[in-house]
Amino acid sequence: MDKFIWESTVFAIVAFLVLLWLLNKYAFGPLFAVMEKRRQLIQEQMSTAETSRKAAEASLDEQKVALEQARKEAYAIIDQARSTSTKQADEIVQSAKNEAARLKDDALKDIESEKNKAIAALRTEVGGISVKIASKIIEKQVDEKSQEQLVDQYLKEVGSK
Repeated sequence: MDKFIWESTVFAIVAFLVLLWLLNKYAFGPLFAVMEKRRQLIQEQMSTAETSRKAAEASLDEQKVALEQARKEAYAIIDQARSTSTKQADEIVQSAKNEAARLKDDALKDIESEKNKAIAALRTEVGGISVKIASKIIEKQVDEKSQEQLVDQYLKEVGSK
C-alpha cells in the first residue's frame, strides 16, 4: 500500500485554500454583491408597494367620503327643490284664491251697483208713469171704476217692461 505523503496533503490543502481565497475574492464577492443589491431592490420594491397600497387605501377612503358628501348634497338639493316647489305651489294656489275672491267681490259690487241703477231707473220710470196716470186722471175726472182700470193698465205696462 501506498504510504501517506505529507507533502502532497499539505500541497493539496494550500492549493485548496488559495483556490478558496481566489473564488472568494473574484467569484463569491461579486456574486454576493449582486445578490445583496438584488435583495435591497426587492426590499425597496416591497416597501414602495406597501406605501402605494396604503396611499391607495387612503385615496379610496377619501373617495368614499367625497361620494357620501356628494350624495348628502344631492339629497339636500332634492329636498330643497321639493320644499321650494311645494312653497311655490302653495303661493300660486293662495294667489289664485286671493284673485278669485277679489274678482268675486268686484262682481258682487258690480251686481249691487247695477241693481241700484236698475232700481233708480225703475223709480224714475214709475215716477214718470205715475205722473202720466195722475194727469190722465185729472183730465178725465173719472169715477173709481175707471181709476181702477187705469191702475191695472199701468201695472200691465210696468209688468211688460
